Amino acid sequence: MEVSVERWLVAGLGNPRPEDVGNRHNVGFMVADELAARAGARFKAHRAGAAVVEGRVAGVPAVLAKPLSFMNLSGGPCKALADFYKVDPARVIVVHDELDVPYGALRAKLGGGDNGHNGLKSITKSLGTRDYLRVRFGIGRPPGRMDPAAFVLRDFGTAERKDLPFLVDRAADVVESLLTKGLEATQNAFHASDLKLSGPPR
Repeated sequence: MEVSVERWLVAGLGNPRPEDVGNRHNVGFMVADELAARAGARFKAHRAGAAVVEGRVAGVPAVLAKPLSFMNLSGGPCKALADFYKVDPARVIVVHDELDVPYGALRAKLGGGDNGHNGLKSITKSLGTRDYLRVRFGIGRPPGRMDPAAFVLRDFGTAERKDLPFLVDRAADVVESLLTKGLEATQNAFHASDLKLSGPPR
């Protein structure tokens, strides 16, 4: 199969069950859905164990993917897709929830640890490298003594849901910026503009 050497793989992480749709852990799926909507495309099943959209994102050849394994097994589908489409890990972007980033903030980075995120842990192991791009969607730390594992599997709260569509839209902008402008320009543009929880900037 002949493919463009410039193709990217953008993987939004989440869990596949219907009851997981609104969970904090599923923001990667939400961002992937927004990018697919912008492209006017629908996800289709792929033998790698993921739902995919092939086409262009912000004019750049890319495959959007939602691994349909559970979160802690995300690496298998991501690796299979990277192999199938001949995408180097340096052109893989993973969109995921991040406890260590406050809600309302988005961070782009290359490489680094997994901070206990089982999806990242699985992808790093499967790709054999940490050197892939990440879009970290801040969900903040759980209140009180709540177990982080329980927190990520709960739906966003009422106040959070008010701002969620704006944040998902902005996270999709971050992905498009990474594809078209690169990491440094994306960090400069988005890291200084965190959402204040009173609403999006006017």
